[in-house]
Amino acid sequence: MNFSEGMDNIKASKVSLEKQFNCRPLRGHCVYFIGIGGIGMSAVARILIHEGCVVAGSDVRTSSLTSTLEEMGAKINTKQDGSLMPAETDMVVVSASISEDNPDLKTARKMGIKVVKYSQILGSLMQEKRGIAISGTHGKTTTSAMISTVLKAAGLDPTFVIGGEVPGIGGNAHLGKGNLFVAEACEYDRSFLNLTPQVGVITNIEEDHLDYYENIEKIINAFGDFASSISRDGLLVVNNHDDNISVAVKRAHCKVETYSLDVSSDWCGEIISGGSGINRFKVFKKNTFFGEFLLKIPGAHNVLNALAATAVCTFIGVDRDSIKAALASFTGANRRFQIIGVRNGITVIDDYAHHPTEIRVTLTAARELYPEKRIWCVFQPHQYSRTRHLLKGFTKSFQHADRVILADIYAARDNDYERTVMNSVKLYEETRNAGVDVQYIPQLTDIVHVLSSSVKPGDVVVTMGAGDVWKVAYDFVSGF
Repeated sequence: MNFSEGMDNIKASKVSLEKQFNCRPLRGHCVYFIGIGGIGMSAVARILIHEGCVVAGSDVRTSSLTSTLEEMGAKINTKQDGSLMPAETDMVVVSASISEDNPDLKTARKMGIKVVKYSQILGSLMQEKRGIAISGTHGKTTTSAMISTVLKAAGLDPTFVIGGEVPGIGGNAHLGKGNLFVAEACEYDRSFLNLTPQVGVITNIEEDHLDYYENIEKIINAFGDFASSISRDGLLVVNNHDDNISVAVKRAHCKVETYSLDVSSDWCGEIISGGSGINRFKVFKKNTFFGEFLLKIPGAHNVLNALAATAVCTFIGVDRDSIKAALASFTGANRRFQIIGVRNGITVIDDYAHHPTEIRVTLTAARELYPEKRIWCVFQPHQYSRTRHLLKGFTKSFQHADRVILADIYAARDNDYERTVMNSVKLYEETRNAGVDVQYIPQLTDIVHVLSSSVKPGDVVVTMGAGDVWKVAYDFVSGF
């Protein structure tokens, strides 16, 4: 880099910092969240409440997240029609799913209220601490949860914002007294570029969010920008067996450490056993034995997540035994291979998987854990555009399921064109043609009835999707 380029980068960084601190609400300020029920939005809302801000917001759906916020003092409405925004609102925060024609947002614009994106306010919060940002197409939530669990157990009291509820550490967000800030860094809308972390993780890079990026090259470029955002004195931890990462990581200016399940990486995991839902594995750091670890969650992909967490926490200064103990106590995040109930010999599991790769690795883990049992997969596609773009991948992702039930697509950010050209019937036909035993049952309530009359003792039911398919798991269990 020449001197001129370096000065341009410094100027750009200063502008970025000014923008971030401009959107930093102060104690006593009223902040209104449009889409407050989102996992990330609700997490930031919790932190601002703890910091003394007055929080209000709207969402079209109620949930346990909105209920928790209301218990903490937030005023939340489900109208989202622009009529209930407090006159004293100082700032409005919008999630990436909110469009400009949203009535609440139009009201905020009309009132002249400052509007910021969720990722901008997250960036401003991180700027005040030592940031750790976990990115990747898959595995962000679990890896973020593992890192937060280790740091909390080590007494470092980190602030964290995680894209899932983690019961073992009190939920999806925490305002810590320590100087560390752990955040799940989403690539959609290039949101993660609003963060300025000292430590970063890239778990993998695949095609996703093609409604925004259009192609894999643009996705890789965005991750390259993320890699270049890690401070020079920091660390970037990356999966060593991902060709797309190998391109993006060339843009990094900091130290880079790799991880994988073979000796070619800086951090290597060797799985000893993975039965009964428990992973036992050896860890090697630069070909030197580091320790024998245990995880109480299944799947080789979670061993990889643990390797990334170990690399990050070691860099932060946590000792090996503390990392081992914390990971051994880690029980996972909600909706990540979460066992909802086991009754009458039937096991019901719920998972957030909504991408072909996530479905495949989750069903692989289920098959390894239950090799002799019949596995049912209830899948609710998320987004018409994602289903269209990744259609062929979805049809090949159910191979470890014995029976598959497809629900109607859960819409999110979809325009009329996407709703016209794609539907679950097309996914059903393609999946059936791939040799999968599949049914199409549009409504979730009808799926529960079918399961109740068809599932036998000894079967395993896995509900999957980023929408509200989790209701099937709970309703089915409650009807046992």
